[in-house]
Amino acid sequence: MDRPVSSHRPSGDKEALLSNVALLYYGEGLTQGEIAKRMKVSRATIVNMLRDSRDLGIVDIRVDGRHLSGSSLARDLREAYGLEDVYIAHAEADQTLSRAETLAQLGRVACSALLDVASPGDRIGVAWGETVMAVADAMPLNPVADVEVCQLIGSMISERVPASENCTIQIATKLGAQCFTLHAPGLISNADLAERMRAEPTIKAQLERLGALDLAVYSIGNVQPDTHLVAAGMASGAELTAAREAGAVGIVCCRYLDAQGAEIDLPPRARLIAAQIADLRAARKRLLIVCGADRSAAALAAIRGGLVTHLCVDSALGTALLNG
Repeated sequence: MDRPVSSHRPSGDKEALLSNVALLYYGEGLTQGEIAKRMKVSRATIVNMLRDSRDLGIVDIRVDGRHLSGSSLARDLREAYGLEDVYIAHAEADQTLSRAETLAQLGRVACSALLDVASPGDRIGVAWGETVMAVADAMPLNPVADVEVCQLIGSMISERVPASENCTIQIATKLGAQCFTLHAPGLISNADLAERMRAEPTIKAQLERLGALDLAVYSIGNVQPDTHLVAAGMASGAELTAAREAGAVGIVCCRYLDAQGAEIDLPPRARLIAAQIADLRAARKRLLIVCGADRSAAALAAIRGGLVTHLCVDSALGTALLNG
């Protein structure tokens, strides 16, 4: 006779939820109160879920010294920089990942972050680039009620950099959200024409919408020669060199930031059709997603400039930020 399946075993969805809570508590080192806040439930609910995960055998508690140093990284970063929450994409202790593999892993973690931070009724601004596209590719179908998703940067044609509208549309679709694309090129040929286009009623209304975001989701680039700003043809090598000499350490929405997170007024700023730094800073929730320790100066500039409330990084970058 076949052995009956225990009626106490949870369904797949519940088991996944219990596993996630256990991972946050035992793996990331979050407190029960911190998990409750993140998941928008009571602390008592989290206590019960942790007990269930142990009783049902979902959690097998063992101590592995290789992971102890990483378990408190998120909490240390929250405390060091006064952030509301930090999400870390951890590699196995003996695992060496390529940038593409790390980026894919970060994208999956960032999906959890986005779903944690997003609330019904939010207006969400979505930027562009390979990091944001990794989030869009990993995003599960998970509708959130009455959400708007807005494109932060106009369209560009590039073989290397994913189109900004693709990032926006894909995330909006997965959230079941109303999608507002930005009906203009990201970069105009001259400043006068860009100013006239920004004054066009349709584009003006779209840009004004970006000044009233509840949540901004974006990444930040560094100012190395292979930056996406140059790869997409939005800045020349000479302009990038001039920006570095002027103190630029990071690029957000095609705008340069100095080490303190202040915008530097340099080309292509006057020719952009995109959200302004002030728009990002005004959002109630600001989720920065960054991959790679080589972006540490850029990420730190965004934090210092008040552009981050929630941070999602890989463990190498998290460690670099903590040590910096």
